Amino acid sequence: MMIPRPISITTGLLLALTVAAQQKAPFTYQDMLMLDRISGLAVDPSGTKALFNVRATDMEKNRGVSSLWLKDLSAPATPEMKVAASEGGAFDVQWAADGSGFYFLSGRGEGGTTQVWKADAKGTNATQVTRLPLDVQTYRVAPDGSGVVVALSVFPDCSGDAITCTLDRMKAQEAVKSSGHVYDRIFMRHWDTWKDGTRNHLYYVALKGANLQPKALMPGFDGDCPTMPFGGNEDFVISNDGRTVFFSARVAGKTEPWSTNFDVHSVPVSGGEIKNLTAANPAWDAAPVISPDGTKLAYKAMARPGYEADRFQLKVMDLASGTTSDVARSWDRSAASLAWSRDGKSLLVTADDLGKHRLFRIDVKTSTVTALSKDGHLDAFAETPKGFVFQKSGLSGPAQLYAAAPKAKLIDDGATVLTQVNASLKEKAFGAYEQFSFSGWNNETVYGYVLKPANYIEGQQYPVAFLIHGGPQGSFGDGWSYRWNPQTYAGQGYAVVMIDFHGSTGYGQAFTDAINQHWGDRPLEDLQKGLAFALGKYPYLDGGRVAALGASYGGYMVNWIAGRWADAFQCLVSHCGIFDTRMMGYATEELWFTNWENGTDVFNQPAEYDIFNPMLYAKDWRLPMLVVHGDKDFRVPLEQGIGTFTACQAKGIESKYLRFPDENHWVLKPQNSMLWHKTVFDWLEQHIGRAR
Repeated sequence: MMIPRPISITTGLLLALTVAAQQKAPFTYQDMLMLDRISGLAVDPSGTKALFNVRATDMEKNRGVSSLWLKDLSAPATPEMKVAASEGGAFDVQWAADGSGFYFLSGRGEGGTTQVWKADAKGTNATQVTRLPLDVQTYRVAPDGSGVVVALSVFPDCSGDAITCTLDRMKAQEAVKSSGHVYDRIFMRHWDTWKDGTRNHLYYVALKGANLQPKALMPGFDGDCPTMPFGGNEDFVISNDGRTVFFSARVAGKTEPWSTNFDVHSVPVSGGEIKNLTAANPAWDAAPVISPDGTKLAYKAMARPGYEADRFQLKVMDLASGTTSDVARSWDRSAASLAWSRDGKSLLVTADDLGKHRLFRIDVKTSTVTALSKDGHLDAFAETPKGFVFQKSGLSGPAQLYAAAPKAKLIDDGATVLTQVNASLKEKAFGAYEQFSFSGWNNETVYGYVLKPANYIEGQQYPVAFLIHGGPQGSFGDGWSYRWNPQTYAGQGYAVVMIDFHGSTGYGQAFTDAINQHWGDRPLEDLQKGLAFALGKYPYLDGGRVAALGASYGGYMVNWIAGRWADAFQCLVSHCGIFDTRMMGYATEELWFTNWENGTDVFNQPAEYDIFNPMLYAKDWRLPMLVVHGDKDFRVPLEQGIGTFTACQAKGIESKYLRFPDENHWVLKPQNSMLWHKTVFDWLEQHIGRAR
């Protein structure tokens, strides 16, 4: 009988080196921060050219640099090219209706203000279109090119020429030596900015004719369009004949902190009476879009005032009669982006759906809903004469531009990849992932995702990063993020588990509503059952080495876990998390949020805010915790993070506090993001290690 010869140390080393040589380098957070980021999509009327924005990272200057890129859709194999007109900065691109060129915003002109520019169809010969003394926030060009509607930040109480009045006030304020500011209403600050009394207002600027002076469309209107802080030109639209502007805005007054009552209004481009078209609905009306024949206005509408996560239903208004009809009222998804189909028979809508963000076609007459994409995150789309062009990302990678295959039922089935942005990612190892489901709270089906570490080795066990999403009405699904990106954890050698607990979006409105007044029990049960299910199903997850991490509501849940479910974890990371729900009700800016989520206001029924208050269980905290907070976070004010860290330190718990004096609820600057990731991963390695 032949006795097998044992493998020598040298042979074993060679085998190990061979395996290592076959492995790709893992995708890391350093890689992520240096990626070029695709956003925006504008396709010319003929469907032969596509423009999109690419934001590169200048780590040395600690900022992003945006440029425009052009793709010839008729030549998929020809690489995309950087547009010459984007030298000096360019963003927010829109094609001229006749395809002769395109418009964009840039701050390259005299005076350093952001203005509207235009280039030819090849992306050359850039010329300045508007010359206003204030920055153009965003814009839309009239269909016939005769004028442009721009958004400017002005003082709404100015009489007459608000632009000149605003400039005079700003100069006067600069001359004042004191730094004090007197307020007579709350909502003094929003997101990351202390308010100065200005509002975003729309102006019409004629591009042809003798009178080229800007015409105020919202004089004296106490409200913003675009909405603050994240609104854009989806908040307004110009009629096909170029005579009317439709816009969504909320009258502020002294009820602004409690109100989600945005309405769709109309106003002539020549100025005049502003008409409220949706006054009958006390909840949120948004995103007006005009049908191809110009006779109908589609928009999104919520039904419940004061609830920012209510379902956005679809409405269509006949502009001649003013009558409004519901479309797909029984479709239990909340509309995100909204557009008309080219033939005017359908609405094209994106929405969260079972852990994905998909595109749907909805027949206006029959309300028939047809899915047009299957997986990933549909970031942007355009229906052209030649078919769909779209941007899609997912857990497998950042956005690219695609063209749908002819006659494909789902646009991402057999789609052609049109761009090669970040082509070097082909040489990186990513974590394989899959979706799973289990029985959660109330025995209802709950979904989650699990990712293997990059370069996963069969038979090994890996420490687990248990990521908890914010919102709380949000989702950790098949999408790409430049902040909380599961693949960066996989690249550091961690397995990842994410649960879309009750309260998440994309599973029906009742599922989303289930978290209302139940922040600490129903979602916690889902997280507990979800982690237990994943540990039982996937043997490569090391249940003895698990860290819980979350931001915003996810940070709240980490703080809640610290006192209610500590045995499952070895360490915690709480980013901008709520520590004291009662103080949150006093100090946050958007009070409609805390009022709805707790079922009442904190002034009259403070005890309701203590039902799921992490602070009351801080006496039981014992797990090591990393706390992160930005000084400019006015949504979850700074004291919440300081309170979390103080509780840890007072109890002698191993803890660190990472402070960003120049960041808000998010960490956006490249160097800050680099430090954030390094600090978090150093913390994880210290407490749950790497693969073994």
